[in-house]
Amino acid sequence: MDRAKEKRLRKERRRKRVRKKIYGVPERPRLSVFRSNRHIYAQIIDDTVGHTLASASSMERGLDLEGKKKTEVAMEVGRLVARRAREKGITRVVFDRGGNLYHGRVKALAEGAREEGLEF
Repeated sequence: MDRAKEKRLRKERRRKRVRKKIYGVPERPRLSVFRSNRHIYAQIIDDTVGHTLASASSMERGLDLEGKKKTEVAMEVGRLVARRAREKGITRVVFDRGGNLYHGRVKALAEGAREEGLEF
């Protein structure tokens, strides 16, 4: 087995381990983070019905991300998803790091969401 495949499998195991414990309910939906090499995405999901209630990503138009580092972009995405959640009356969420370590861009997104008033 090559290194890349092994790395993918380890991340998948971590993701499943985290997802076993975390479940988004209407009172406290799940804030899910997906991180690619270039972009970062966040969704607030109600797992009881499987609906996305709010989302944000670094690919959206209207975000002034020119010249910013990836961690700064992640913080902006966190603020944006939190603003959209508050508009829909969501103040408390459970954080799903999606198999990523709580460090760097994932941590920056969480801190940005907390700054805008999301509790987790």
